[in-house]
Amino acid sequence: MLTIHADSRGRALAVQGAWIADAGQLADLVALHPRARVREWPGILTPGLINLHGNELLEEAYHPDPREADELGTEPLTGAALAALPMDDARWAASARRGLQRMLAHGTVRVACEELRNRAVRDAVHRSGVAPMGRIGRPGGTPALDPYGSGLPVEFAAPRERHSSARFAVFEVRDEAELAERGAGTCVATVAEGRLVYRRR
Repeated sequence: MLTIHADSRGRALAVQGAWIADAGQLADLVALHPRARVREWPGILTPGLINLHGNELLEEAYHPDPREADELGTEPLTGAALAALPMDDARWAASARRGLQRMLAHGTVRVACEELRNRAVRDAVHRSGVAPMGRIGRPGGTPALDPYGSGLPVEFAAPRERHSSARFAVFEVRDEAELAERGAGTCVATVAEGRLVYRRR
């Protein structure tokens, strides 16, 4: 089934399976595809963000289970706190899944990594819908689930156009300037491979 996703400015993408079938103004796409389902989102539709700190956030940090919050808190654990935890493949996989879900909740559709050496983490990435991309060396800055909190220039994925992969995010802001001011916690929806993988409740 074809689904049209549109933002408050009337910009829209028509999604068929894992691909963008069409892009343009909402009224034009509805006229071209009158039987499509329409999702109208508050805010602005973007190609989605790239998180540059894939290795640091997924292989060098532990994302606590909510049931561990009383003992471990809710923020990622690194350094000595991570070293004190007994980690096995199952725990690494669960941590990576939670970290990736939190990335999706911040509108991240791609994550930059050097080669992921932890197989459990690598498998979690490939199943998540977040697309890995290569990098050389460490990017600097501060690893953060919100790319606007990293201290580095924020990078967006390539613009979405017809026949490109259906990966994008919607942020509840007026424009890109407000997004930069308020950060990626304003994300209301993230789509990866045509699937709605995050929706703010």
